[in-house]
Amino acid sequence: MTGPRLPQWFHFGPWVFSIDAAQALIAASPRDTWPLDVSAWAAAYGLAHLDNFNPWATSLIGPTSTALNRTYAMTTDLSQPLIVAQISVNGAPPGPLLIDGTHRLYRAWREHAPRLPAYVLTVQETRQIQDDLLLGPHAISSTPAVDPMAA
Repeated sequence: MTGPRLPQWFHFGPWVFSIDAAQALIAASPRDTWPLDVSAWAAAYGLAHLDNFNPWATSLIGPTSTALNRTYAMTTDLSQPLIVAQISVNGAPPGPLLIDGTHRLYRAWREHAPRLPAYVLTVQETRQIQDDLLLGPHAISSTPAVDPMAA
């Protein structure tokens, strides 16, 4: 018998994002998914370096070689959309950040899948689900949304 499901969080630098809150926002405001380019995002997240045991081969934003459970990743459901947040710091144009689905991205990359479905949050929605561990809740500035898949 298993206990209640633990809340899911994504940590990035000084920020923490509630995956449960993101899923609730998406459920309350249904939207189409965007086709996420697996090869481009896998390269950006340094997934090719995960199996390279060279200590100098690392990614600045992706998981470390010990942080991603590859066995679990290969059992994930690729039809479940990933979640991409949009963050803007100090009024800069928003940038996309994968906050849910790194294991699915890894599996899709290993299996050479070209695209995965992804829900994209607006900057305002991202602000609702994030906290700044140093400055307090909702410290990301708000700017108009852009198409993160166009980059």
